[in-house]
Amino acid sequence: MNKDTGKNRKTAGRRKKIQRRRGAISRKTAIILASVLTVTVTLAAVFIYLLVVPGQGEDTPMEEVRAPETRKQETVPGEPEGNLGSAVIDHIITAGDAVDEAYRSRPESHEITKENAADFASIETCEIDPNTGRVAVKVSGDGIPASDDKYYYLFALNTYENGITSESEALAKEYKDNEARLTVSLNYNHSNSRLFKKFVVAVKKDGEFVQVSRPKYITNPEAIARYASVYQPPASIKGLLVDPNKLRGNELDDLGVKQAAYNIPLSRLLGPTTSSVYPTINYTYNGKTYTLNGQVVAEYDLVFSTLTAKGITTTAILLNSGATAYQQLIHPNARSGSTAPYCMFNGAEESGVEYMAAIGTFLAERYSDSRHGRVSNWIIANEINARKEWNYMAHTDIGTYVEEYAKAFRVFYNAIKSVSASARVYLCIDQQWDRDLKNNPNYDGRDILDEFNRNITSKGNIDWGVAQHPYNVPLTETRVWKSSKYVKHSVNTSMITMENIEVLTDYMQQPQFLNPGGEVRSILLSEQGYSSQAGEAVQAAAFAYAYYRAQANPHIDGFLLNRETDAPEEVGQGLSFGLNHVGGAHKQIYDVFKYIDTPQHGEHTEFAKSIIGISSWNEIMH
Repeated sequence: MNKDTGKNRKTAGRRKKIQRRRGAISRKTAIILASVLTVTVTLAAVFIYLLVVPGQGEDTPMEEVRAPETRKQETVPGEPEGNLGSAVIDHIITAGDAVDEAYRSRPESHEITKENAADFASIETCEIDPNTGRVAVKVSGDGIPASDDKYYYLFALNTYENGITSESEALAKEYKDNEARLTVSLNYNHSNSRLFKKFVVAVKKDGEFVQVSRPKYITNPEAIARYASVYQPPASIKGLLVDPNKLRGNELDDLGVKQAAYNIPLSRLLGPTTSSVYPTINYTYNGKTYTLNGQVVAEYDLVFSTLTAKGITTTAILLNSGATAYQQLIHPNARSGSTAPYCMFNGAEESGVEYMAAIGTFLAERYSDSRHGRVSNWIIANEINARKEWNYMAHTDIGTYVEEYAKAFRVFYNAIKSVSASARVYLCIDQQWDRDLKNNPNYDGRDILDEFNRNITSKGNIDWGVAQHPYNVPLTETRVWKSSKYVKHSVNTSMITMENIEVLTDYMQQPQFLNPGGEVRSILLSEQGYSSQAGEAVQAAAFAYAYYRAQANPHIDGFLLNRETDAPEEVGQGLSFGLNHVGGAHKQIYDVFKYIDTPQHGEHTEFAKSIIGISSWNEIMH
């Protein structure tokens, strides 16, 4: 063999081996580079995913965090193992798609300014979850606010607080998105109860919390109520402000009373009693104990249990006496300078909220069964538009006045409904509707309704009702049908009486006034009366006229006449409203009232047509 030929063969073999090694190195390098690229892209996808997908992030257990799913790598038949194949390429494409999708689905981020901060996000619902008993707040927005981190934070404020401060404590947090849900414990009947709080959402910006939503209150306190069916549907709208001295007799049965109203001045309830028969009641609520007068409570027990036993649907009217020794109940701006018998409840201070919450809960608990009686309807204060005469607070603009009333109303509403799911809770206005007087010391009922509805709706809509008093103008005028420049059949009427009561019910049928279920709110005519001083026949005719008008209106849930027996102090003012004289003798109106909701009503009201000047009752149904 030629030495040069052998040498050449060895050199060629050595070159092929080096080339094979270089090829293997190239394939390995490509695989390594592809793997590095894949991992990099995948990690980028996971990182963006964590930033934008709610429920994932730094607080999520690591085992719950998953990279976007990829197809299992397979070796292509006939292709050398370790070669850069279609599986690796697919992996790269899948990871890239995940990154692109995550980026494109990320909510748009917006800067927070002083102008847009308060309304950046909206609390859609603030409710008690009936399954968990926790408060669930759903927040939404068009994009997310730019902030120090990726969280929304939940805060609970008192009724009298205007916003979060440096002392406020965040209760929960959740990842920002177009929609987010934050939950927190309710702590019902504990010292840190949140039943009466309003909730706001914030973000952390430059190391400080910035509120990005308007406040909302809990709107379904009935979700935790222990009594589901306290409300007693009345057999008819016929009602009466009852004489407590006649409760034990048979007069209410003889009259066929279906509804009744009774006042509860809260100042009478508070404080101890020295009676051994009716000892002091110590009632603990939200970690504090309150003393209640056992003898006064026993009085209400008798009234409400008697009415319930007679099958009468009962309305309780909660009143705030300005003479009470318990100043906690009185609004700070109502503690001086008033001659009114009642004043604004105190939702402006912690002590006021605590007392209202405790008393409202106690009363709802006590009068939700047959033992002590059942109260179906609760009216919070009397004729609140008559600020000077019946619900005193120093004069202010109507927005401020209604805001203070709404704070107290919310407390009573949540206290009552958290115990008695079916109970109805009402605000109260009188017959002054749209007077538009200059220098008016009071407010028009229409303006009160507008502002109250706006206030309640903006802070969490609830199922409030309207109790109205459609007295004649003036009060001493008995003839409902008499023409008056103050009483028109239009929305801008000065007064609302039983002659034009449809103005009120039509007004409440507007879409913006409907309750959370889309229905017309309950309307209760809880007080009206007709004096007999112009003649008993005229008084009886006026009642028949008013009752038939109320009965024909499907949106009126009750018509409660004032009163069973004349009040001596009112008689002196020309207001003999009773079915009975002071001495107890029946008036002509007695039998009209008795039979008005029975098949015999016609024979007892026929006389009234000639007095009114009609030949058919259909003539008054306008």
